[in-house]
Amino acid sequence: MSSQASMLKPVLWERLFERESAPNLSLQGRVRQMLVSAILSGHLPPGAPVPSSRYLADQLSIARNTVVFAYQQLVSEGYLESRERSGHFVHDGVLEGRAAPPSMDGDPPSSVDHVRWDERLRFRPSRQRNIVKPRDWQKQPYPFVYGQFDQDLFPTAEWRECCIKALSVLDIRSWAPDLITHDDPALIEQIRTQVLPRRGVWADAEEIVITVGAQHALYLLADLLVNEDTVVGMEDPGYPDARNIFASHTRHLLPLPVDDQGLRTGTHLLGCDYVFVTPGHQCPTTVTLSPTRREELLTLARQADSLIIEDDFESESRWGDGAIPALKSLDRDGRVIYVGSLAKSFAPGLRIGYIVAPRELTAELRALRRLMLRHPSAYIQRAFSLFISLGHHHSLLRRQSQAYQKRGAELADALARWLPDFTAVPITGSSSCWLKGPEWLDATELAQAAQAEGVVVEPGQVFFMEAARAPRNFLRVGFTSIRAEHIGPGIEKLAQVVRRFRLRAAA
Repeated sequence: MSSQASMLKPVLWERLFERESAPNLSLQGRVRQMLVSAILSGHLPPGAPVPSSRYLADQLSIARNTVVFAYQQLVSEGYLESRERSGHFVHDGVLEGRAAPPSMDGDPPSSVDHVRWDERLRFRPSRQRNIVKPRDWQKQPYPFVYGQFDQDLFPTAEWRECCIKALSVLDIRSWAPDLITHDDPALIEQIRTQVLPRRGVWADAEEIVITVGAQHALYLLADLLVNEDTVVGMEDPGYPDARNIFASHTRHLLPLPVDDQGLRTGTHLLGCDYVFVTPGHQCPTTVTLSPTRREELLTLARQADSLIIEDDFESESRWGDGAIPALKSLDRDGRVIYVGSLAKSFAPGLRIGYIVAPRELTAELRALRRLMLRHPSAYIQRAFSLFISLGHHHSLLRRQSQAYQKRGAELADALARWLPDFTAVPITGSSSCWLKGPEWLDATELAQAAQAEGVVVEPGQVFFMEAARAPRNFLRVGFTSIRAEHIGPGIEKLAQVVRRFRLRAAA
């Protein structure tokens, strides 16, 4: 045991097990992960002995067979070697081919010769105004955040089934090769026949391009279509990330006012080369662009020879009766470029979006995407195509619709009861509520104070184009990630914070 004792000085196995292994793995997987990490990080150098299975099992308070099976797999993978009557050792050649760490001999690099990034960077994306969500929002009791993961609604069993099916031999042969500029034809077909018809949109396979989420779609379009002299009309208030994307390509963003019927139409749109619009549920106000204005917008686009970029970002999460089809459904001239998302409603981390556009444009979008990232993960594409084809996607949307309708009603009742002096846009089929507070309110300060009480809301100033002139008394309250029974208590607690601010403003 003396050789083991000396070897264990730099490694405390119990602590290493907790720190270097993922708790969601099996115990055998955690032992393997811990040892691989110890070997590759240098805690266990080549040739070093590892503890006997009995000793390590005792240190970690787990069954000895768990360690035995982990050692056997590590031997088969070349991390360990078994020596008769001596035990297991780190394989001598396990680190072959790795570069040696840099030498620290000599003088340190001169601070005078550091790279001057301010002189090299074309612009600073980190300085743009963005929506900010607390990193720990899932741990808060009242997370009124928008468009985020809901563990209660996530279809764990169904998604796991599709991921496993995508790992069949035949499916692997389809998605494992480099698709270069192509997408998974199975997913394209499901979008074409199952997803788009729900929004009144019909497209050929060649008119659909898969993207890494809707934001990637917007960046592709901006990179391909917008230069520094292009005029892009943007809803104001509007989607900050879209604004930042287009602002990184052109100096000319034209703020377009919004009212209770959506984007205001008129001759001011004739000066735009492109108009970015969220007609289904306007971001952030949630209002729907009226049928009359939809026709007017298409007519103005024809007159100005301009194009419309439609972000149908809430197409998956709508509920209630009388949903209006996408603006793209009315397009007869190929002037509407349609951007959608497949996973935003239940797992934004999957990053699956798409663009529907004329073939001449989609061919260039695929070529540009190749320069960026070739194509989105073909494995995820195949799993998602199975998720749709097996009916899981449609079933999920139905469950979400019922849940959001209940949550929306709870939120409307709570706002009327606890914040009667706030003006709320009626919640009609969306997954958030746009709130206007009293004129004295600073929503940014309110959000910070509310977060300290476990209530997470989004101040609305970031949605307005001109920061200096943006009103400060707007809030967006989302309900995709909060349980219905927590909505009333959360708004009550928010109202308590507002009450403190009201007393301070009156003093």
